[in-house]
Amino acid sequence: SPDELRLVVSRALDEDALRRQHRQLKERLAWGELIGDSPALGELRKTVDRVAPTNSTVLITGESGTGKELVAQAIHQESPRRAGPFVSVNCGAIPETLMESELFGHVKGAFTGAVANTVGLFSAANGGSLFLDEVTEVPQSVQVKLLRAIQEREIRRVGDTRDVKVDVRLIAASNRDVARAVADGGLREDLFYRLNAIPIQLPP
Repeated sequence: SPDELRLVVSRALDEDALRRQHRQLKERLAWGELIGDSPALGELRKTVDRVAPTNSTVLITGESGTGKELVAQAIHQESPRRAGPFVSVNCGAIPETLMESELFGHVKGAFTGAVANTVGLFSAANGGSLFLDEVTEVPQSVQVKLLRAIQEREIRRVGDTRDVKVDVRLIAASNRDVARAVADGGLREDLFYRLNAIPIQLPP
């Protein structure tokens, strides 16, 4: 009857509107404040859509202020790890003497001031994603252990004798010329190749 037809059409239109709203909301949640419709940003979105479902390590490069952390968050939100934690750390803001403890944790008594066991950022990000901003600032002494954490998916806390398995997707970023950092000896070449599994260069 005409009344039934109106009702069915009305429900279909409502359902279609809800689906559109849901899709738009998902896009806003995924991309946060990364707003724009330039061709370069469109290509970036396509890259993130391809990269996010994988478990590969990603290296994001670009000038300061181009949204490297926003891209890292988008990768996490679009990945199967979205329900897990997203842990972000600026490696350039951590003193060299504390870097190893911050990343991997320490056991009580490992050094002066270590009054309790502490989990590091790798353990805090277990099941999710760890974003290492300004990764070229990680000191050489810690780069070896970072490389092992990527390769073996396990870490060892400072002062501990046991290895701990971790399930973390690593996303790194730098505003420096990473290849130049390798050439200058600031970044280990083997670590660079591990970090650079999927490179993303952000537009200015």
